[in-house]
Amino acid sequence: MKLLFDFLPILLFFGTFKFAESHKDWAADFASRHLGGVVAGGSVSAMQAPVLLATVVVIIATLAQVIWMKARGRRVDAMLWVSLVLVVVLGGATIYFQSETFIKWKPSALYWAMGLALWLAPLVSGKNLLKVLLGEQIQLPPKVWHRLNFAWIAFFGLMGVLNLWVAYTFSTDTWVNFKLFGGIGLMLLFTLAQGLVLSRYIEDPAAAGARPEESK
Repeated sequence: MKLLFDFLPILLFFGTFKFAESHKDWAADFASRHLGGVVAGGSVSAMQAPVLLATVVVIIATLAQVIWMKARGRRVDAMLWVSLVLVVVLGGATIYFQSETFIKWKPSALYWAMGLALWLAPLVSGKNLLKVLLGEQIQLPPKVWHRLNFAWIAFFGLMGVLNLWVAYTFSTDTWVNFKLFGGIGLMLLFTLAQGLVLSRYIEDPAAAGARPEESK
């Protein structure tokens, strides 16, 4: 459920873009009537309407996530706050200037923000953020925590670069597909690979409980 909640804005962005892309004339008319007052020029072209409408939806969805969590008395993760700021600033620029360039930078900025947080935390506070988050669930040697932290820093750095490469090399439609399937897919594959590597350090409770019996 949490995974769906985290990825909900991306799913809504994808769905809105695809629908508007297949109904460009309607999308341009709808966007011009409802966004004309906040875009440069006062009207939205059929070419830019899909990404503008998708950007509006992702801003609303991310804001709704924060409001929903606050209303339920839950702590809002720092990365969700960062995501909200980025999507409002870069998404707002995309809407006003009618340019998808700004919103295309948002995933890279978020990836790099997460990587920077993992990198700076040990230097500033002496704490490994991954250990803080996962330390109660798995027990790992200090060197392994360090390697795991570095692996995620490298992954986020490369994902940021990859996002921009796709954004500037291919069409907006291809970038939107990559944003959903490529971004989430690579994240899940990397997480699975990390799980397989760490499995050697996770002791099976059943096996651990059987050892005293075996030694008698």
